[in-house]
Formats: sequence, structure tokens, C-alpha cells
Amino acid sequence: MARARSPNREKAQKIWIDSGGTKKLKDIAEELGLNESQVRKWKSLDKWDDLKGNVPFTNSNVTNAKTPGAPKGNKNAVGNEGGAPRGNSNAVTHGFFRKYFPEETMEIMEQISERSPLDMLWDQIAIQYTAIVRAQRIMFVVDKDDETKVLKRQKTSDTMAEVEYEIQQAWDKQATFLQAQSRAMSTLQSMIRQYEDLCRSGVADEEQQLRIQKLKMEMKELSGESEANAHEQNSGYEAALNAQAVDVFADEVEHGEEA
Repeated sequence: MARARSPNREKAQKIWIDSGGTKKLKDIAEELGLNESQVRKWKSLDKWDDLKGNVPFTNSNVTNAKTPGAPKGNKNAVGNEGGAPRGNSNAVTHGFFRKYFPEETMEIMEQISERSPLDMLWDQIAIQYTAIVRAQRIMFVVDKDDETKVLKRQKTSDTMAEVEYEIQQAWDKQATFLQAQSRAMSTLQSMIRQYEDLCRSGVADEEQQLRIQKLKMEMKELSGESEANAHEQNSGYEAALNAQAVDVFADEVEHGEEA
């Protein structure tokens, strides 16, 4: 059963829209006593950017007759040539991307821009961890007699057909798998160290710290299964992946209904 929608979710959206979309998410989070990452997720899920242009001004029914421009004799603009400073690139980058990139790519980029560097690093960790676990099934070697016959070359003519196969022995497949897994694990461990360094620097909230601790515990459990056979290890990897995937890839949905 879905949890009740948090009142702060509506308040955060209203504060941002009332500011014309200029108020920083960090300031909104501080005002409501929330984590900045939570406000950022609400902004992405509720598509605040799409709503900003559709919200009417609160004083649109009031007509104030004003003479355009500054009062006569006003010197506020003396020495101001107007516009952004020379060399300013406001909106240039965004316009460049809009001109050359497909709309689908732009949508992805806009969503990514709402994620913190720590969250993006966590996404990379989850993807790498998923690839390592998935490889257990794809590159699984049953025993020393496990051979794989791969079509290497095929040549046909009107009178004959020539087919050449390559036989991959169990030890070759296992050696290739171990080398690939070793490189992948080294990359994963490096990313985990980067994540922990960022956590220690104070930029992580409690949730971001807990999820890396959980992943490290799961990896330790997997590495401790050395006495189990390869098939049992494979099942253990899959079980850990299922639990991790729920936490990682369903994170947006869970937080979207957070009370």
C-alpha cells in the first residue's frame, strides 16, 4: 500500500514556483528541514520545470498603470551598457545542445543534471556490480570437460561445403573469465573507494552512506563462499543482485511516495 504523500512535497514545489524557479534546492531543503537530495528527487519526479510556465501569477488580476522606464532624472543605469558581461556564455551551452542533440538525449541530460555527483557515482557502482553478477551466469564453466564449439569459418560452393569450428576448452574459458572478473572487480573497488571518500568529506546524507555499507557487506558475504561450489556461488550472486537491484533501481519510486 502506497504511503501518504508528504505535505512538504507540495510546499517545496510551491516555494520553487513562487520564486520563479530561481530559488536553490539547497535553500528550499534547509527551509523545510529536508535533505537536498529529497527535494531534488521531488523536482524530477513531479516535473517542476514543466509546471513553472503554466502557473498563473498571483496578482494577475491587479492592474498597475506605470510609465515605462526609470523616473526622469534617474541615474541608476549610468555607465551600464546593458546585457551580460562580454564573454558571458549564459544559455549558449544549452542552446548548442538543443541545436545538435536529439530530443531524447536532451531529456536524459536534463534528468541527469538534477542528480548530484555522489548519486551519479552510485549509479556507476550499481551498473558495474550488476555486470559482474550477471557474468557469473553467462561465463559459467560446469567442469573440466565443459567445451564450447564456436563456428569460426564457413565456405560453400556448388559442389562442396567447408565449415571450420573453434573448440574452447574449459581451462581457456575459466582463465578468460577470471581475468575479466579481476579487472571488473578492481574497477568496482576503485569506485567504492571514491564513494567512501566523498561520504567522509561530508557531502553524503544518511541514506547515501547506508547503501554503500550494505553493498560492502553483500560483497564480503559473496567472497566468503569460497568453500561452496561454483553453481552455489552463482546462486548467491543472483540473490544478492536481486536485493541490491530493488534498493538501487527502485529508489526513485520509493522516494516519490515518501511520507
